[in-house]
Order: sequence, then C-alpha cells, then structure tokens
Amino acid sequence: MSRKKNLRRVSVLVTPQTLYNLERLADMAGYGHIGKVIDKLTRDHMLALSRAARLPAKPQEVRR
Repeated sequence: MSRKKNLRRVSVLVTPQTLYNLERLADMAGYGHIGKVIDKLTRDHMLALSRAARLPAKPQEVRR
C-alpha cells in the first residue's frame, strides 16, 4: 500500500478564539495538528448536508 496521500496545503485565517478551540479539539481527539480537525469538521458537515438533501421535504405548516 502506498504511503502517499492525496493532500493539499491550505492557509486559514481565523480569530484567536477559533484557533484556541481548534487546538482544544485536536488535543481532545488526539490529533497532531488542527488540519485533521478542519478535515473532520468539513467531512461531518458535508455528510449532514447530503443526508438532509436525501430526506423528503416536509410540507410547510400554514399559520393563521
């Protein structure tokens, strides 16, 4: 199995509070750096969006 991964470099500009929270999430998950946290959050969000797109739309309630 090849050790090469299909990766890209990305620069992210975030607030100090967001950086602190990303670092906390990386520590809690045991990741070595925040890139894996960003990747996981993005993957989870895209899965949630695709699940929502597959669900049948609920009819809108009429408010009077």
